[in-house]
Amino acid sequence: MTEKILNAVQDDTVVQLAYNLVVDGEEIEFEVLEYLHGHQNIIPGLENALTGLAVGESKEVLVLAEDAYGEFDPDAVVLVSRKSFPPDFEIRLGEPMNLRDASGHVFTGVATALTDETVELDLNHPMAGKDLQFTVTILGIRPATELEIQNGRLGMSCDSCSDGCSDGCCG
Repeated sequence: MTEKILNAVQDDTVVQLAYNLVVDGEEIEFEVLEYLHGHQNIIPGLENALTGLAVGESKEVLVLAEDAYGEFDPDAVVLVSRKSFPPDFEIRLGEPMNLRDASGHVFTGVATALTDETVELDLNHPMAGKDLQFTVTILGIRPATELEIQNGRLGMSCDSCSDGCSDGCCG
């Protein structure tokens, strides 16, 4: 069997890239990332800009806020009673906290103000409202496996199946 040679980033390919992220003039990250292209596993503005690039190719990509983590939503800043938190829960201003609502949904919030009775929580993504400047280099491209395409992401294992693989998610 002949392995399909891929010359460019396209849907249903696994892409490995190195990227540098600058926000507001400050370098935030420098990472190597591998993802399944065309399945919304990275922010849309970056994914769209990578389509068609070849291995070894580099590109500067400016992703506007609306194509990244969205605009800052003032309605996502809410007041919560301090009684909603366990008595021993330490609330630190400006630091992300993993929280759980009454329905059991886990989400991230950042405390932006505290009083004796309330906590002001910002539920926006930390990068909401920010334009992102990427420098990317494509390191590798390979065809995705049928399982990766079916699951819409990389890294499926039996540990990540909700029902112990009885739904066939592990092949």
